[in-house]
Amino acid sequence: MQQKNTWLLPDGIEEVLPAEAKHLENLRRKLLDVFSCWGYSLVITPMIDYLDSLLTGSGHDLDLQTFKLTDQLSGEMLGIRADMTPQVARIDAHNLNNCAPARLCYVGTVLHTLGDPLEKTRSPMQIGAELYGHEGRESDVEVISLMLEMLAMSGLKNVHLDLGHVGIYRALSKQAELNSVQEVALFDALQRKARPEVRELIDNLPTNDALKSMLLKLPELNGGYEILDKARVVFADAGDAVKQALADLQVIADQLAASFPDLPLSFDLAELRGYRYHTGVVFAAFVPVVGREIARGGRYDNIGEVFGRARAATGFSADLKLLSALSKDIIPLEQPDMIYAPAFDDSELAEKIRDLRAEGCIVIRELPGQTESYKELGFTSILEKNNNGWIVKAIA
Repeated sequence: MQQKNTWLLPDGIEEVLPAEAKHLENLRRKLLDVFSCWGYSLVITPMIDYLDSLLTGSGHDLDLQTFKLTDQLSGEMLGIRADMTPQVARIDAHNLNNCAPARLCYVGTVLHTLGDPLEKTRSPMQIGAELYGHEGRESDVEVISLMLEMLAMSGLKNVHLDLGHVGIYRALSKQAELNSVQEVALFDALQRKARPEVRELIDNLPTNDALKSMLLKLPELNGGYEILDKARVVFADAGDAVKQALADLQVIADQLAASFPDLPLSFDLAELRGYRYHTGVVFAAFVPVVGREIARGGRYDNIGEVFGRARAATGFSADLKLLSALSKDIIPLEQPDMIYAPAFDDSELAEKIRDLRAEGCIVIRELPGQTESYKELGFTSILEKNNNGWIVKAIA
């Protein structure tokens, strides 16, 4: 039996080498500083948690993506987090328990049982922000604007924003009195853009022709601003919930267009990302070089209900590893000065090294027996001793 190489990693699990790790860490710090300037406080959630908590709200869609195990202490089922959103919702609902709006942000590695078909990774580094306790359009605009700011600070250009609203499909399904089986089957066909299957399912629904027509036209409602005008005609006889959803989309789009006049904006009213937990506006950001969204989010009111307090909520998340990979050629990694210190047993030298490191300088001491020269190792300066003591001298 052939022995497996011990240096191999599981499929979809990757290491981050020094240069990439430095760029990733620099970007992480920069983005957390941006979130902080907007008033979003950092929280850190546990890597492992009770399975019921992880599969709350958005977690239901991630059941198959969650690694599961039995706790040897309690016998309870645990999971390794595949999404941090439910955990952050618990912090807002149970631990903070504020009445005022709460702004929280987070970053950390999550683990998926299955990799993304395009990116292949099973260990993305999720970064995101959530706003709890406000149900108006203003909070949707705020989190979308913060997401766009995050992408801009990552150096990404040609960002395109796509807007939708799951409330439209929810309201039409309720108006058509679809049962849960019919609603899920139609939802699945709409997600796959399987128009013949959509038509067949709608033709067999026990509802009136007007509602069938509205549901049939749903996949056609994608494009620019003209889609909202077209949707108002298509849904002229729909209920108030549909009309309110269209009005919300119009106001949100207008405010974003005013703040980001060069932002390409489109609408897809059949896009039901996270339908099972989102309750309102959904959005996603794209760039031309990636075949899927690079950041996504939406409104998911009442996600904290299972933790004892239902609150309005909206937020977004992205994979920091992906953002770092996309930005590494846009934001060049600065090469810091590296100071070489000889391997002398000298108290003055040791004190000088401590002072330099306290100032933020990179100082590396030579190790006894080291054969490579400081030039070969890429040092930019060297510590030398003269009549005034140890000084930093640039390497020619």
